[in-house]
This record gives sequence, structure tokens and C-alpha cells, in this order.
Amino acid sequence: MAEAEYLKYKDPKQPLDTRIKDLVDRMTLEEKIGQMVQIERTVASTDVVNKYYIGSILSGGGSAPKAEATANDWVDMVNEFQKGATRDPQLVKRIGEATALEARATGIPYVFAPCIAVCRDPRWGRCYESYSEDHKIVQAMTELIPGLQGDIPPNSPKSVPFVAGNKTVAACAKHYVGDGGTTKGINENNTVITRHELLSIPMPAYYNSIIKGVSTIMVSYSSWNGQKMHANYELITRFLKNRLRFRGFVISDWEGIDRITSPPHANYTYSIEAGVNAGIDMVMTSYNFTEFLDGLTLLVKNNVVPMSRIEDAVMRVLRVKFVMGLFENPLADYSLADQLGSQEHRELAREAVRKSLVLLNNGETADKPLLPLPKKASKILVSGSHADNLGYQCGGWTIQWQGLSGNNITSGTTILNAIKNTVDKDTEIVYQENPSLDYVKSNNFAYAIVVVGETPYAETKGDSLNLTISGNGGETINNVCGGVKCVVVLITGRPVVMLPYVDKIEGLVAAWLPGSEGYGVTDVLFGDYGFSGKLARTWFKSVDQLPMNVGDSHYDPLFPFGFGLTTQGLKNN
Repeated sequence: MAEAEYLKYKDPKQPLDTRIKDLVDRMTLEEKIGQMVQIERTVASTDVVNKYYIGSILSGGGSAPKAEATANDWVDMVNEFQKGATRDPQLVKRIGEATALEARATGIPYVFAPCIAVCRDPRWGRCYESYSEDHKIVQAMTELIPGLQGDIPPNSPKSVPFVAGNKTVAACAKHYVGDGGTTKGINENNTVITRHELLSIPMPAYYNSIIKGVSTIMVSYSSWNGQKMHANYELITRFLKNRLRFRGFVISDWEGIDRITSPPHANYTYSIEAGVNAGIDMVMTSYNFTEFLDGLTLLVKNNVVPMSRIEDAVMRVLRVKFVMGLFENPLADYSLADQLGSQEHRELAREAVRKSLVLLNNGETADKPLLPLPKKASKILVSGSHADNLGYQCGGWTIQWQGLSGNNITSGTTILNAIKNTVDKDTEIVYQENPSLDYVKSNNFAYAIVVVGETPYAETKGDSLNLTISGNGGETINNVCGGVKCVVVLITGRPVVMLPYVDKIEGLVAAWLPGSEGYGVTDVLFGDYGFSGKLARTWFKSVDQLPMNVGDSHYDPLFPFGFGLTTQGLKNN
């Protein structure tokens, strides 16, 4: 049998740039353009990938093979953790490491995280995907990147993508740039700020991400001063690629180039030209990918998109693929299967929950602190729409794109079950979702725990101009806290209107979206651990004040940025 031809690009001992050049030189235009597309898994098949030389496949929100480990489970794991942990970069790094292992266990080597948006207005439906209104906190939280990708070796070249091995994944900093600063927090809308403000608020976390070797950067649907980011040559090519010397690849958002025009997809040829010439290297087309491939091919043949632009895109995509080790280890590593939902990772999630809870009020309306709550009591009332709903605890981007309601969506512990398993065996627990004031007054409860908040949402469906708690939440607070001393636990992706209720409440806890580990909440409620979390965003009094961020001249919050009461726990955090 003849010896296989020696190919430089297949030799991991060759320098990275040598491998890239060797492979690019062998590729046809068709193969190169194929590398520039990412398609949804439901339209992908062996035939499609081979025929069109497809560069990448994604699982869209909620898209997953049935009865198999889902790609979304680990995306959500990142989101789950991201919704909580406020101030601890090392904790976030450990979360990245766990997420990478679980992603790799499903055979997936690339995640769309971290979201390094700086949410400047909680009316935005993606505010829970942002670590803070303060860019310094967001910058610190880019430690998720070395968690996901591994630590860059000290002598490594700056701005070059880095993935440590087959137990780490390629990361994606998103959404470039200004996604969290749109007018009234309207998703995908227009961010109206000066260049100086752009460079000093949403941009700095991208500097940190690039220095830490982030592999990819996703462009934002939003506009900056009226110009769509997906068509912004100045910021994608001249600033990100040339000035910051970013060497990974730039990816569009889902059908992001379609939305360059209004209405979307009105002139797709123009969208391809504007997006690719702006500097986007990989286009997330979702389902209708042949229109993109045909359109781009024609634009190249007509010299509307220069060949140099195609070469730049393909070299960047291949650079990331070589760095990821895809040419040496293209397939899933089944030995990692036991990492999925492992006890160790659940403990980490639980730690993230308890460290991110913020105690906003503790007996200020009474004569002594209410928290930590006694485990031994005659009878405790638990109320509220969110006390026994795992789906509500998880929020959006969990199993389904918009999240789900109910307890059978994934394995985990509701706050009600965590309470039942934490209190003394002789303590009676009564659960009434929305009791009347008379019921509360006539049942001689020692105290009550009310768990209310927002129902799940993602992206535009989460945009809200009123930011009120959902369902009967307000009524539940009034009835329960009007009749017995109570602690209110808020399950929300952001600050919500609380001013009408604070005078009735002895204890108020922001639990954000704690995800599957309800014990993280009871760990601090009952004093096994102390409260230590601080607000990473301002808690407003009324929506009329918005946008209102720390440092603003009209700053008059209900609870200021950085606020958080502390308690002593029996164990150390």
C-alpha cells in the first residue's frame, strides 16, 4: 500500500501559520466560502456538510437532538452561573472549567460565552446575561474565558486565540459592541453614545477578552448611533482586527446579516456584501444557507467582495480550528460522559448561588434582624409562584430558548424542597401559593417565606417597560407579609419594582436566577453560610428614573450599586 502523502497542515509539529497557509493554498473558492458559514443542526447532515464544505454547525435556542445529551444543557449552564455570581472572578473561572468539561462531554468544542454586555438599563430583556452595569466588574468576569479555554502560557503571543486541549473549549465574547446600552433597553435597538463613551463603557471588556486569548467574537444585532454593527467596517475591521490585533474569527449573530436591512432579508445580496466586507468571518445563517453560499460566490466572482477578504476570513476560521485541536481530535471523548451534571459541578453551582444572593433588607422595619431564620419553629408558611417551580428558578435559555415552567424540565431542587430538607424534622411546613390575609393571620405561623419574581424570558420577549413582578406576586407579598413576619425571596433576572412593598417586608433577598440548586438559597436563609453578595447593578425606585446608573447626576436608588447586608454563617463561604 502506498504511503500517505505528507501534508504540512496535518502535522501538529508545524508552526500554526505554516499549517494555515498550507491548507488555504490547497482549497477551492467553494471550500473557502463553505468555511464561512454556520448552519443550524436541523438542516445539517453528512451529505450537506460534504457537499457544501460547511464550516460550523450550531444548536439554536432550544434546538437539541431528542433523548441525547443536549448542546443547550451546557450553554445554559454557563448562563445559569452567569445569572448569579456577582463579584468573584476565581469562582467564575472554576465555572468556566466545569462548563467546558460538560460541553466537551457532549462532543461540542465551542460555546457562545461569555456575554460581556454592560447592561445600562434593566428594561433590556438580556440584562440577566450581563454581569453588571459597571464595566470594571464585567472586565473582571472575563476570567470565565481562561476557565473555558485554559490559561494562556506566559510566553504566548498576545491577541492570538488559545485553547488548551481537549478538555477545554473555544469561547466567544459577545455581542460586539454596545448591546447593553440601547435606548430604553430595547433589544437589538440603537445605542446612542459618543465614541469616548463607547470606548470607556462597553468596549473595555473586549480588551481583556482578547488579551486572554478569546477565540471568537460575536457581533451585536444593535446599532451604534444609527449604524448597524453587522455592517460596521470601522469597528469590526479597523478597530477590532487592525487596532486591537484580534486574530480569532468574528461571527455574526443568528441571521444577523439579514437584519442589516429593514425589514430583515429585504435585500440579501446587499446584506452579504455589507456584512462580509465589514469584516464578519463566519455568518450564522441558520436554515437557508445555500442562498448565502450562492450569493457570496457571485459577489466574489463579480469582484464586489475581494478575494483578500475571503482569505482573511478562512485563515481566521482555520486558525481557531487548528488551535482547538480539531484536526487531531475531531470527535467526542466518551470518557468525559460522567462529567455531565456531576455532583462536583452541582456543588459548584450551589456555591455560586449562595455567594451571589444579596440581602437587601433584614429587620429594618422590625426591632431585630429576621435572618438567618431559625430551623426549629412550630409552623412555617411558604408562599409564592416561584417557591416550587424549577423552570422559574432557571429562567430563560434553559432547555428551551424562552425557558419553561414546572419541575420536570431538568434535575434539581426547588426552593420549597430545599426548605423542607433544611429545617428541623419537627418543624411543620405549610405551602400555599397565594393565601388570603385571613388565612395567614388565623394560622399562627412562626414566620413566612415568600418566593416570587419574573417568569422566564429570553431576548426581545424579556424587554419590559414596567419591570413588575409577575402574576399574583404583589398580592402574595401584601397578604402574607401583612399577616406575619416574612422574608421575600426574589427570583428575577434584574431589579424589579419593589418600592410599594418594602415597608411590609422584614427580610428581602435578591436571589436572581439560581438555576437548579435550590439548596444554595437555603444555605444562607437558614444561616449555614452568611450572606456576602453585593449588588452589581443599581436597584431603582421607579422605572421613571431609568436609565439610572451609579455615578449619574440623578442617582436616587432604592438600593445603591454595591449594596448588600451581611450575616454570619456557621460555615465559611
